[in-house]
Amino acid sequence: MTDHTPTLLFVCVKNGGKSQMAAALARHFGGDAVDVHSAGTQPGSKLNQESADSVAELGATFDGEYPKGLDPELLARADRVVVVGTEAQVEPVDGMKAAVEVWDTDEPSLRGIDGEERMRLIRDELKERVLAILAELGVEPVSR
Repeated sequence: MTDHTPTLLFVCVKNGGKSQMAAALARHFGGDAVDVHSAGTQPGSKLNQESADSVAELGATFDGEYPKGLDPELLARADRVVVVGTEAQVEPVDGMKAAVEVWDTDEPSLRGIDGEERMRLIRDELKERVLAILAELGVEPVSR
């Protein structure tokens, strides 16, 4: 058993919605057993309030978060780097420990599903994927 706390980095383009949702869920379910970050390849100017409201329904929060760019040092030291969706492109940096994983996520709006229902579908998919990463890391969820 190791004392190492795994570092997770979730990335999307604007860092206002999906990567923030994945990070909030990882913090919520992983607790202190994981060090969680999110970033954008082209960060926007604000968080998506519908995304924040959706994860809040499960007890997760965007509190203290804001859209931010990729930090090469964080990218290099992260144990897992996950691109949420297929739009963001992450170029590896020297010394990087993790491979870049891409989650090809569902986009309910392509089926005419919008608003709260869209956000809940996205949130629920991200929740299952986050729980799977935590399980792979041997982290027992602090809540369900």
